[in-house]
Amino acid sequence: MNEIDYGYMREGAERCIGFLLCNSFNMLPFISALEPLRIANRLAKKPLYQWRLISEDGSNISASNGMMQAIDCSINTEDSFSMVVVSGPYYPEKFDSEPILAWLQSQSEKDTLIAGLETGCHILAEAGLLEGLQCTTHWENMGQFKDAWPGYKVTSDVYEIDQNRLTCSGGAASIDMMLYVIEQHHGHELAASVADSMIHPHIRSTGEPQRMDVQSRTGVTHPDLLECIELIEANIEQPLTPAELANLVGVSKRQLERLFRRYLNTTPARYYLTLRLESAKGLLEKTSMKVIDVAIACGFKSAGHFSSRYFSSFGETPRETRNQH
Repeated sequence: MNEIDYGYMREGAERCIGFLLCNSFNMLPFISALEPLRIANRLAKKPLYQWRLISEDGSNISASNGMMQAIDCSINTEDSFSMVVVSGPYYPEKFDSEPILAWLQSQSEKDTLIAGLETGCHILAEAGLLEGLQCTTHWENMGQFKDAWPGYKVTSDVYEIDQNRLTCSGGAASIDMMLYVIEQHHGHELAASVADSMIHPHIRSTGEPQRMDVQSRTGVTHPDLLECIELIEANIEQPLTPAELANLVGVSKRQLERLFRRYLNTTPARYYLTLRLESAKGLLEKTSMKVIDVAIACGFKSAGHFSSRYFSSFGETPRETRNQH
């Protein structure tokens, strides 16, 4: 069986895509971005795409799941790329590579199409390649990105396209982003055939949200309760009181409490507190924000009150959580 039967091309394709992998990159968004290219080759029975896997020095790279990924070349490669896809590290705040930033800037000067998968968006921002452009990153890393680049236009959509920059929230959204690329190059019919082959029944476009809707995530169907949960999730930093929530939803405070007890077996205040603490835990694990800044971002007025509530919920202090990560 030859290369085109599998769809894996080493040479002679119309376009060469460079995948720059950072240490501890997430495997799912990387594979989800690469496989549509292989399948496009196989279905078209033509060498449309070939790719090179790149690391800073050409050494093999460990993914966040511990798997080692073989690498084709270093950033000093003489290969020319029509597109460079950056798969960022699990902890983007630990990224420290001036050579990679300089290489990305040199690719930008060549008008190369540059994409960031998940935390790859952070690397592009660090390289100064997203200034004034709309971008996105994984919702778990959104707070960290906004904290590091407060003036940037970051959205919670599955992927964003602005000029010759593509950014993607990661996970399966990488499929949608690369299907968009294939469609731009070779038309909708091929992109749809690739999606069908991947058992990907709905090709998402820019503007679609990353997260499942509240009803899908919680199992709640009551419209007033759904509206209340959406208000809670949208107001973490400045929490609303149960009375304010009830007023905004258009029910009495007592009615709202009955809804929470019936469908979620809790009270509005306790549900709100749990959500704020879970948000704080995520920030402590995924960002380098100071503990007091995490407390403020999650609606706590003092570090002492935050630490007490946090310990009661998780059995460890915020600093212990931070030190573990």
